[in-house]
Parts: sequence; structure tokens; C-alpha cells
Amino acid sequence: MSAIYSLRIKTPADLEELRENFRKRASGYRHTIYICGGAGCISSHSDDVVQALKKAMALRGLAQEIRLVSTGCIGLCAQGPCMIVDPEGVFYGNLTPEKVRMIVDRHLIGGRIVKECCYYDDASKEYIPHTKDLPFFNKQVKIALRNVGRIDFGSIEDYIGHDGYFALAKVLTDWGRDKTIEEVTASGLRGRGGAGFPTGVKWKSGHDQPGDQKYIICNADEGDPGAFMDRSILEGDPHSVIEHRRLLHRREQGLRLCPRGVSPGH
Repeated sequence: MSAIYSLRIKTPADLEELRENFRKRASGYRHTIYICGGAGCISSHSDDVVQALKKAMALRGLAQEIRLVSTGCIGLCAQGPCMIVDPEGVFYGNLTPEKVRMIVDRHLIGGRIVKECCYYDDASKEYIPHTKDLPFFNKQVKIALRNVGRIDFGSIEDYIGHDGYFALAKVLTDWGRDKTIEEVTASGLRGRGGAGFPTGVKWKSGHDQPGDQKYIICNADEGDPGAFMDRSILEGDPHSVIEHRRLLHRREQGLRLCPRGVSPGH
């Protein structure tokens, strides 16, 4: 990751080069393990699982072959600590240090899915290994949460590798403020709260207000106890929030972030 911080991104071509370099490196690993770093899994001692996984991989000489990614909340908190192993898309839940050592030996080395560590479906009375087949996931279409659980939330490089900051690059180099507001208005995008207020109207109202300095407040309040919609994005995909703020505010005259409802560790 050090290389990205020593390079200033000046053009869309620079951004594209970073994206392709990241994807090339990521594709060189035999497996990628997405291990949940959400609050539910942390409270279930996922840190012990991560340390056991790292140690088992190091002892077996897998550190250069397996990419280990700490993500935001994967979603199936009742199965925490949990992780997904790609490219197979295998979901492992209720993990312990002993279980991950077994997964390393039998799956990562032996190539066999450890079904007894996968999701057990009470209705069908069978283990369901693949994430795409789990009842909890297979009817979901993720939009705002598309990256949560699939990227390293602390890595700007990972975000760029998943097409991050390309919308901002388009706005900065092609569209400008007026065109951006027109496109958002035409899209019909609305707020995801109960009012469903049109986003384009909100953006245009802010744009048309007089004054040399304006402030953007990122409201991270959770109105419904235990809902964690805003929290999931801020913890699991923070760069999407930053990119959105910059779409609104092409010049950094003022920015205030109100992260009420976010756990202290993030």
C-alpha cells in the first residue's frame, strides 16, 4: 500500500493505472479470504480467529499465496465470527481458532470444503457451503452496501480497485457542478429514509444558497435502534462516503463529519 500514498493522482489515467495494478496483484493470489470485522463479529472474539488464521497460514507457508482481507460487516451476524473464501465463495461461520486451523489444512491446502464449518440450514437439514445459495444472501441486491464485506475498509487502493473515485474523476474532469446536479436529478435518486426526499433537489438547493463558505454535514445518526444502515457504510466502505462528500464539494472550503452512532474502534 505504501506506493499509493507516494503518488499524487492527477488524471483519470492515473486512477485507471492504480485500479489495474491492484486488480493484477489481487488476481495473483490463489485464494482471498474476507473475514468479517464488523461489531458483531468483534464481540464474538473474531480477533482471536484472525490471529489463529494468520499463524496457521504462516506455519504452512501460505502467506504469499492467500490474501487475507478484514472487511466491514458481512451481514449474517448470527453466524459470527464468519468469513468468505474466494474464488469458490464458500461461507464459514461460528468460527473458532480450532476451526480455522482445520479450514487451512483441509480447504486452503487440501482443496476440500469443510462442510461442518459452513452454514447449516434447519429447513433442508443440510449444510450450504456457498454464499450464493444461502437463504440470507441469495435474494439480496446490494447497492449502497455493494462493497461492504468485500473490500478492506482501511485501504484506498482496494476501493479504487473496486471502481472507487471514478465518479469523482468524471465530475472533476468532465461534468462540473451543474451537469452533476442535472444527472442526479434526472436519475430519480431519493434519500433512503422515510421521507424519500429527492437528492437532486437537495443538492441544487445547497448549490444555489448564497455565501462563500458552505458546510456539508454527514449525518451518521441511527434513528432505529439496532438498524446500523449508516454505521455499516461508514465502517465497511468509508471511502464511498468521502467520495460522495467530494462530489458535493469540489473545493474544500468546509467539511464537517457527524459520526454519531459509530463504534469508537472505527
